[in-house]
Amino acid sequence: MFIEIDGIKIKINGQETILEKCQELGIDIPTLCYHKDLGTQKVCGICVVEVNGKLLKSCETKCKDGMTIKTISKEIINKRKEILNKLMENHPNDCLTCEKSKGDCELQNVCYEYDIVNRNKEEKNIIEIDLSSDGIVRNINKCILCEKCVAVCRDVQGLSIYEVIEKNGKKEIIIKDNCKLDESKCISCGQCVKVCPVGALTERSEVGQLNRILKQKEKHLIVQMAPAIKHTIGEEFFIEPGVDATSKMVGALKELGFHKVFSTDFSADVTIMEEGTELLHRLEEKSENLPMFTSCCPGWVNYVEKSHPSFIKNLSSCKSPQQMFGALAKTYYAEKMNINPEDIYVVSIMPCTAKKGESNREEMNEDGVRDIDLVITTREFAKLIRMNKIEFSKLPNNLTYDSFMGMGSSAGRIFGSSGGVMEAALRTVSHILSNGELDKLEFTELRGFNNVKESTVNINGKEIKLAVINGIGSVEKVLKAIENKEVYYDFIEVMACYGGCISGGGAPIPDNMEVRKSRMDGMYNFDKNCTLRKSHENKEVIDLYENYLKNPCGHKSHHILHTTYKDKSIKK
Repeated sequence: MFIEIDGIKIKINGQETILEKCQELGIDIPTLCYHKDLGTQKVCGICVVEVNGKLLKSCETKCKDGMTIKTISKEIINKRKEILNKLMENHPNDCLTCEKSKGDCELQNVCYEYDIVNRNKEEKNIIEIDLSSDGIVRNINKCILCEKCVAVCRDVQGLSIYEVIEKNGKKEIIIKDNCKLDESKCISCGQCVKVCPVGALTERSEVGQLNRILKQKEKHLIVQMAPAIKHTIGEEFFIEPGVDATSKMVGALKELGFHKVFSTDFSADVTIMEEGTELLHRLEEKSENLPMFTSCCPGWVNYVEKSHPSFIKNLSSCKSPQQMFGALAKTYYAEKMNINPEDIYVVSIMPCTAKKGESNREEMNEDGVRDIDLVITTREFAKLIRMNKIEFSKLPNNLTYDSFMGMGSSAGRIFGSSGGVMEAALRTVSHILSNGELDKLEFTELRGFNNVKESTVNINGKEIKLAVINGIGSVEKVLKAIENKEVYYDFIEVMACYGGCISGGGAPIPDNMEVRKSRMDGMYNFDKNCTLRKSHENKEVIDLYENYLKNPCGHKSHHILHTTYKDKSIKK
């Protein structure tokens, strides 16, 4: 079977759409409601092509033998311009201040291509911007009704907080029950932010505030970087997904003026010491609070508190690596460096929009001093670099983190992938239970993109039943099965974003399965080639316990590194 596209004869299988075939061939077709993972929502119409003389949406038209297709013609251009002009009639005139400007806005990009200017001289029917969430800003005035937020929240995340309604003859996208983000079951995962083609959904930006703080230099400025970012930040500067850009990140942060550049890989190793010990205690005590769930992912914690508070007791009491780092910076680091904790300003660079809310939780402080002062996403970090005219590609490739809280094992690094926390924990737990005799490092059955990954590990005759839940959309069935005693596990890792932190709501865009696989491969290649692959062998972590905390889950570490959770049920 063959079709003709722009005068070239092409073989087809009859299953693909015209849009998919054009993308495969590298032919650019503009889209606003299509996403590689979500498919098409069939609403915007900007992807029209000419098929046997008739204009059709390429996103929903299957290739058929004998079709003659034009992807560019006067009629196609006029139709696309008509659609764009209609969209722009009611679109706000604020591109200068919009978070999606400078190449991130898909609508703006296609308008540039088709010479469309915003002719909306007046702001009509201004709807209040939803600023209720710590992580996400929702400005419905900019919504173009592409419905991608509806699709990703419903079909991938399983939360369905958005819905499409008709009001006064016009379509609208609302949050169910007409409430605000913080009043809904939204967990701030940010997946809707990544697929929004305009500025209707964005992360809550802290770039301007951080830039001012860096210039003022009134405090001792410390920064930490999450594991996933090392393998994703390069995408913002035309580097392939998965490439380890650690050195260039360190260089950029030094140029920005941070006094110390540290790694969250370090506190991920500390998390393993605490969480692994907590798991062993629960197993030894035959605790009724099993299975124990990981608590590294704030989106997952939000989900438990809002939708399944009966499982709060099953959450590990450990703070996340982000919060552990901040707590140690304001206690351990402050004491050793003889700096007043109130004079230390800790910044986190995270792949996650939910981390912003986590840092603001009232529990996350030590004697009234906040663990973390400010959180920016990977995308915000890239904006900060560009704002300060730092040439990322020209930064050196031989820089490392500062010592004291900068060393991390590759076990801490793989926290960024689904299954990574579980695998890192097993490397240390198996070492403890076997008195150092079990040298297995790789638990490959826990890796990859399966929705639920299971394993049973036998260590010195002790069976530990494990599960890794990849994406919040797969959680509900597992929780119901546990409640109904249909399954039993000892330890469960949950990451709210599909693929783990490499797919976080603050990760670079575009983000799809092909990109995620490259990011994950980069992370595990780093692990494979690393000489330090176990958290408990990290010298800086050993020093931390010998000279300060003494014992994992001891009195001091429990006070500084552990937390509590609350029932925040959404009853609607």
